[in-house]
Amino acid sequence: MQQTLVPLAAIKGRGAASAIAHRYAVDTREAFDDGWETSLHEDGVPSPIVTQVRFEVAKSALSHNQSPDMYFTQGLNPYRGCEHGCVYCYARPTHSYLNLSPGLDFETQIIAKSNLADVLKLELQAKRYLPSAVAIGTVTDAYQPVERELRITRRVLEVLAQSQHPLTIITKGSGVERDIDLLAPMAASSLAMVVVTITTLDALLARQLEPRAAAPHRRLRTIRTLAEAGISVGVSVGPQIPFLNDDMEQVLEAAAAAGATSAFFTVLRLPWELNPLFQEWLALHYPQRAARVMARVRDMHQVSAADRQSGKSYNSNFATRMKGEGIWAELLAQRFRKTCAQLGLNKLRNTLDVTLFNPSLLDEQALAQNSLF
Repeated sequence: MQQTLVPLAAIKGRGAASAIAHRYAVDTREAFDDGWETSLHEDGVPSPIVTQVRFEVAKSALSHNQSPDMYFTQGLNPYRGCEHGCVYCYARPTHSYLNLSPGLDFETQIIAKSNLADVLKLELQAKRYLPSAVAIGTVTDAYQPVERELRITRRVLEVLAQSQHPLTIITKGSGVERDIDLLAPMAASSLAMVVVTITTLDALLARQLEPRAAAPHRRLRTIRTLAEAGISVGVSVGPQIPFLNDDMEQVLEAAAAAGATSAFFTVLRLPWELNPLFQEWLALHYPQRAARVMARVRDMHQVSAADRQSGKSYNSNFATRMKGEGIWAELLAQRFRKTCAQLGLNKLRNTLDVTLFNPSLLDEQALAQNSLF
C-alpha cells in the first residue's frame, strides 16, 4: 500500500503544528494518510484540537532556583502546560517529563494543580521557611483561559494576601484584572507587582506567535487598569526574535504611556525540542526569512560553526542566555537602554517588603480567637 505523508499545516488557534516527539521518546512517528482518516478537512485546513484539562495533586507549591540570571529565587506555577500556545516558550520542553509532546500536547494537555493553595499554606507555615518574593507564572501563565473556571491562581493569591507575603506576577492574560481587589491592597503595602509581556504590537504576528494570549491592545489596557488601581506594573518585551518582532521601541513607548514604570527584555532561547519546533513554525509562517532568522539567533548565542552543522541554535550559559552576546546582542541592548532612558522607565527600583510576612495569620483558629477581643 502506498503511504502518503500528511503535510504540516498551521492549526488555527494553536502555536505548534505537530506533536513533535519529546527527547525521552523511544519511537518517533510520522503521520501518513491511508485513505481512511485524516487530520485535515476537505479544504486542507487542520481539524480543531480540543484542550483537555487533567488534575494533579501537588506535592509541593514553591520551586526554588539559584540561577544568577533570574530575578527571583522561588516561583509558583498553578498549571503545567499553557493554552496560550506561545510557539517560542522556553518551558515547552518541560512537558517531556510527563511523557507528552512539547508541541501540541503542551498547549492542549493542561495539568491543573487542584490542591496548590493548601500545599502553599503548609509550606509558608513551616518553621524553616524564609520568606522571599514568590514569582507566579514563570513557567506557564497563571491566567491562561482555564483559570477563569478553576480559580487556582485566585486561591493562591488569597493565601499570600492573608499572610502578607510579597509576590510578583508575569502574564500575557487580561484575567489578572479580576484579582485587583487582592493585588491593589497588597501593592499599597509594597507586597505585589505585575509584569505584562508584550512581544509585539503587530496583531497578526502576535496571533501567530501567541494564538490564545490576549491581543496586544488588550494587554496595554490591562497595564493601564492595573496602574490606575495603584499597582506597580512592568513590561517584558521578550523574547526578541530577529527580523520578526522588530518594534521594541514602539512597545516600550505604548507600555509607558499606559502606566508601566519598569521594563526588561530577553532574546529568543531554543533549548531541547523547542529548537526544531520553532524552526517548523518558521517554515510554515515565514519561509522566506527563516534562514535569516535562525542565522541571527545563532549569532546572538555565539553558536560555533561546528555546532551549527549539528543543528544547535542556543547556548545555555547563565551569563549570556537571557540577553545573548556579540555585536547583534549589544545593538539590541543599546536600543533597549536608550529607549528606556528616553521614556523614564526603570528609574526607580521596585522593592517588595518581606518584613510584613506573618504566617500566624494563616492559622484560622488563631484568627477566630483574636476576633473575640
